[in-house]
Amino acid sequence: MCGRMTMTHPADAMAQLFEAAPANDLPEVPAYNICPTQAVGVVTSAGGARAYRPMRWGFLPHWYKTPADGPLLINARAETIAEKPAFRAAVRARRCLVPATGFYEWTKGEDGARLPWYFTPADGAPLVFAGIWQDWEKEGIRHVTVAIVTTAASAWMAETHHREPVRLAPGDWATWLGESGEKAAPLMRPAPGGYYDRWRVDARVNSNRASGADLITPLAA
Repeated sequence: MCGRMTMTHPADAMAQLFEAAPANDLPEVPAYNICPTQAVGVVTSAGGARAYRPMRWGFLPHWYKTPADGPLLINARAETIAEKPAFRAAVRARRCLVPATGFYEWTKGEDGARLPWYFTPADGAPLVFAGIWQDWEKEGIRHVTVAIVTTAASAWMAETHHREPVRLAPGDWATWLGESGEKAAPLMRPAPGGYYDRWRVDARVNSNRASGADLITPLAA
């Protein structure tokens, strides 16, 4: 699963990396506690042209009458994404890239307390999640929304959580965006061993109001 993330890479650098035209209303960075329903920067492709644009994190199926009409769909399971009515059209026609710097997961302490961990690429490069998006509009209210695709965790990741976000390598970007003509389903797999670093961080991040670079500081032993 992926329920919180960070983004510290500048928007202009991301636009250059993805060869995408940047929107002028992208979310401010750095951001160390991005939560569902907030805006994230997303890369889409249409007619061979890429755009780097903001979307609301939390996919809204077309039949939702309001944004709160059903469950908050922040993730889409790779195993069922092609079958679920909420996602099946999007995974065929509206795939996207969701750049990040890292994300949080939680374990439980002996006393039941939620213990946060931070995950980030070991090489310091931008992290890119597989996403799907949906343009939702009802009664004059419009949201362009996104969900992050998840898969069963690798053995290493499963020490913390049984799910993990689908990470895309640079060579996978064009395929996931539908630019290469190749099948995208094989890309929905766990990250390779050694890809992530992880460390415990302070429980202050448990609050969706917390902010600041110290949220990702390794917790002192």
